[in-house]
Amino acid sequence: MHKKYIGFALCLLTACSDPAELPDTEPVADLAKEVTIKVDKQFQTMEGFAASDCWVPNYVGTYWSDTEKESIAKLLFSQSVANGKPEGIGLSMWRFNLGGGTAEQGDASGIADRTRRAECFLNADGSYNWDRQAGQQYFLQKAKQYGCERFVMFSNTPPVYYTQNGKGYSSSGSFSNLKGDSYGAYASYITRVLTYFKEQKGIDFALVSPVNEPQYNWGDPSQEGSGWKNAEIKQLAGQLDASLTSSGLSTKQLLPEAADWNYLVSVKGDAERSNQLDDFFSNGSANYLGDLPSVAKVAAGHSYWTDGSFAEMQQIRQSVQAKAAAHSLQVYQTEWSMLGDYYNENYPGHDKAGYMDIALYMAKVIHADMVYASASSWSFWTSMDLERWGHKSRFLLISVTPADGVYGDIRNSGTHESRKNLWVLGNYSLFVRPGFKRVSLDIANASSLFMGSAYVAPDGKRLVAVYTNISDKRIAVNTALSGVNGKTVSSVKMYTTSQTSDLQEEVVAGASADKQLVIPARAVVTIVYDFNN
Repeated sequence: MHKKYIGFALCLLTACSDPAELPDTEPVADLAKEVTIKVDKQFQTMEGFAASDCWVPNYVGTYWSDTEKESIAKLLFSQSVANGKPEGIGLSMWRFNLGGGTAEQGDASGIADRTRRAECFLNADGSYNWDRQAGQQYFLQKAKQYGCERFVMFSNTPPVYYTQNGKGYSSSGSFSNLKGDSYGAYASYITRVLTYFKEQKGIDFALVSPVNEPQYNWGDPSQEGSGWKNAEIKQLAGQLDASLTSSGLSTKQLLPEAADWNYLVSVKGDAERSNQLDDFFSNGSANYLGDLPSVAKVAAGHSYWTDGSFAEMQQIRQSVQAKAAAHSLQVYQTEWSMLGDYYNENYPGHDKAGYMDIALYMAKVIHADMVYASASSWSFWTSMDLERWGHKSRFLLISVTPADGVYGDIRNSGTHESRKNLWVLGNYSLFVRPGFKRVSLDIANASSLFMGSAYVAPDGKRLVAVYTNISDKRIAVNTALSGVNGKTVSSVKMYTTSQTSDLQEEVVAGASADKQLVIPARAVVTIVYDFNN
């Protein structure tokens, strides 16, 4: 009998609470998996992991204490590891919401929840107030200070001064809420803001997304938003391309931020708002965008509504990858949180779910987007929010609570807590850095309960493998590693996020590429292999 299983049997006989408590034994496992990693078989180049600053960060950054703000920023952006514990998750991308002015409108905005309103730099008379969005600007600068490398600006609505109904939500149904004579003005406004941040704040936005989830009508005044037809997106993209080009900015347009993957690759619902990869990137299409220099060669979409089962995750993402490749496009997953109510595979349901259940499901979605869609970047929806209405951590990485309670005034500085979503995202974001390439990782007898992917550094000196174990079994991985060009492993470290650990570091003794390592039950584990030259 293998000594690991002997240890497990002894544990049962002695009734110890945890096999790891046995002296002088290696960690035990309930079963083993054979893993093959081929470093020379490479796929997409990673560009970053992100979260957004909608909507609460503006209030926290403006009104909360310096101690709370700094602590939150450290959790999101720090890349330091102190005494075997990372300080944060080292996000390498950050999404900045360009608000539409519903906060200035107050109750007249029609958006009842103060925390869902957003400020706008533009005034009604055409002048600018750069002191607005101060809280968002705080976290933007903190991201830069901590070494975040890539910034994305996105807009949910044009400024309310340019909308047909004068609101940040839409009354135009499936059509854009932007006035027909304001396309150029909206493009100029976006360019003006981008120029300000580059010249005055030292923030050079790599990407700007001028429309968000255009397949929704956004007629419900719960937040800012507008529908867009493909032809309207084409019109705006042309105006914005001209404006960006004349300004000399290198910022690229990120389009179309589809509401789910299906809208990119098929006709779903409104034909004028779907099948967007062919419509925007097929030469000869009436809505062709591929000839606009400022349009990024990216298929951008959200992972909502295509995440109910592992089979569905695989099928639609493989379709997205194939269609994107046919158009020579990268794939970006630009927004996900646990939005639906239909999760029924390896998940206990929202009422019974704990923080780790939610984080494990998120890990499954990240894995599917990385491996089957070949996504080059991955973004969670909100970096922080109020934990209200029984939603737990479904929509946030960090839970914030005002001084007068979770249903109190967000302007009253309070406290915050990291949730398991933060640390599981960190299993990727802290270690899979921009420029890393995904490489082949194959698990014999793979299942939807145990999965993994691997990434190699540009210089070939570091290999990162991320495993998600949703099962209640401790699984040993026996790794066969090839394609490392004669390099030998100098160190191995494991970082575990589980019910009891948040990216806890373990230095593996007797480091080698083929050393058997144990992935705990219900955990996400990052294994970092460093190589000698």
